[in-house]
Amino acid sequence: MQSPFPPIDFKAELNPEQYAAVTAPAGPALVLAGAGSGKTRTLTYRVAYLLHQGVSPYEILLLTFTNKASREMLDRVEALTDVSRRQLWGGTFHSIAQRILRVHGDLVGLKRNYTILDEGEAESILKNVIQQIDPKFIKAKNHPKPKVLANLISYARNTCRSPREEADDRYPFLDGMADKVDQFYKAYMAAKLEQQVVDYDDLLEYFLKLLREQPEIREQYQDRFKHILVDEFQDTNRLQSEIVDHLGGHHQIMAVGDDAQCIYTWRGADFDNIMRFEERHPGAEIHKIETNYRSSPEILGFANAVLGAQPSGLGFSKELRAVKASGERPYFVPVMDTRGQARFIIERIEGLIDEGRQLSDIAILYRAHFQAMDLQMELTRLNIDYQITSGVRFFEQAHIKDFTAQLRFASNPADVSAFSRFVCLLPRVGPKTAERIHKFTRERAEKLEQNFCDVLVSEEVLKKVPGDAQEEWPSLAETIRELSNGLSDRSPEELVQIAVDGWYSDYIREIYPNWTDRADDLQSLLGFANRYETMEELLAQLVLLAAESNERTPEEQKNCLRLTTIHQAKGLEFPVVFVIGLADGTFPLKRAIDEGNMEEERRLFYVAVTRAMEELYLSYPMLNQQGNQVMRLSPSRFIKEVHPSRYETLRVGPTRGY
Repeated sequence: MQSPFPPIDFKAELNPEQYAAVTAPAGPALVLAGAGSGKTRTLTYRVAYLLHQGVSPYEILLLTFTNKASREMLDRVEALTDVSRRQLWGGTFHSIAQRILRVHGDLVGLKRNYTILDEGEAESILKNVIQQIDPKFIKAKNHPKPKVLANLISYARNTCRSPREEADDRYPFLDGMADKVDQFYKAYMAAKLEQQVVDYDDLLEYFLKLLREQPEIREQYQDRFKHILVDEFQDTNRLQSEIVDHLGGHHQIMAVGDDAQCIYTWRGADFDNIMRFEERHPGAEIHKIETNYRSSPEILGFANAVLGAQPSGLGFSKELRAVKASGERPYFVPVMDTRGQARFIIERIEGLIDEGRQLSDIAILYRAHFQAMDLQMELTRLNIDYQITSGVRFFEQAHIKDFTAQLRFASNPADVSAFSRFVCLLPRVGPKTAERIHKFTRERAEKLEQNFCDVLVSEEVLKKVPGDAQEEWPSLAETIRELSNGLSDRSPEELVQIAVDGWYSDYIREIYPNWTDRADDLQSLLGFANRYETMEELLAQLVLLAAESNERTPEEQKNCLRLTTIHQAKGLEFPVVFVIGLADGTFPLKRAIDEGNMEEERRLFYVAVTRAMEELYLSYPMLNQQGNQVMRLSPSRFIKEVHPSRYETLRVGPTRGY
């Protein structure tokens, strides 16, 4: 009988490793697909192969992490087999969960017409229940704000922990905090159920509850989805892996991923899911796909050495093999400091353009946003077009602008817009209230013939501040007064230090879930301030740099230099890659060294170097200057672990400051 599908010569279209995975017998299988090894190709051909073997489209479930990945794979399957993508069950964990809950949600308390909340709406419900239970909670200094609590609750749910436990871990110094969080969480869940609305985490939790508590539903879907394929398995969290285990009671699961690219544990990804797959699915076949189509043998030799240095037992052994012809060894580039690093990169980019490269062939990767500050300044100065994948440019970020507004105002108390920018961060203070406080303070200062910022800390001004903001006001006003009084005899760097140590540091800790990253950004402004003699010069630079726009038309984006954090670069590839800031303390980050999170940092470095196709530059700033203190930095331990024969050291001469 003739096959209903277009013929596919699987053996001819796949390499031997891919072919073995694609044609594996039914049963549990873990496919370890190394960087650049054709993971998507393997998954799509696996679906096509199953269809060719007589498996019905609706018996296959393909779980992905993004809608884009799902669309891309289903489109490829349709092109290969002529089977309409609508016949296949493929999508993100959340989209599959909501599809099944629309049919069976009543069994877990959801009506068919439930609605899905976006992040802001979910946070708003949480804020309302907090205010109902304890109106003073949000106003209290040191208490986390709703956004931070929403993040804590979400992380706990995705890692299958109770929010009480998570709160206990994060706030051991706040008495009774765990009980409070538990109370808020229960009220938040009840409020959503009453309104028949769900947040993203509910979709997964209700789906798992359905599979756990309703055996006939579980069996129905186990029977239906005879083959479950999971993409990026190393990024699954505990909740997602439980769903996979319950749906795949028959163990006919093919999990595709790469333990060496597990870099999202801070978002809840559980490294154990991929490492213990065989334990949970006995008899699992392991397929390693190690043929790499992306990078030169020299870059892969370096990448293999990075992975080879990890302590044994902490990952699967893999050896990427190149298909590409031989090229240049990676370059290790010691530079004087971050300014020397920026100068070297610009000069090398100019050389690459002369050699016929496009700006869009080049990417600059970094561990943390602030590490690219000098580079962004120099690119802006030289009018070199660049795009930031990992969010807005450094000086455009909200927390940098909030911080700069305080410096601006202390230097010029007539600047009402700067005053409004940071005062409006307080609860119940809007632009009109900010203007009213400013006007009252100015008139009082004139009447008393006193400095505006000295009057700002007075009892009279405090009385004009809305009640909810009164607890924070003295700290804010004192920081501004200290800045103002230091203008005559303090250096710009000392003034920035005052602001870094002041009110705003406490504020970001309570407001932002990622406050440690923002604190690092503020800290990096100390070295920046050290370059200027006066506060006027510093402020002029800060304002000019923040005015730079990151908006690009699609046409402009095609020929833009790419700057990105490594987390944002995962899945991308570039002919030329610069990895910057390779000193101990910046990569790996000091925080990771102190907390002993070395292996995730190593995996992050591995992801960075495997983005490069033809040329790889690894730069190491030897000095870090903060004020009059110059600190000698050691090369990143990840470089030191690799034998020097794997790279070439490039010596660059010292450069003048710009």
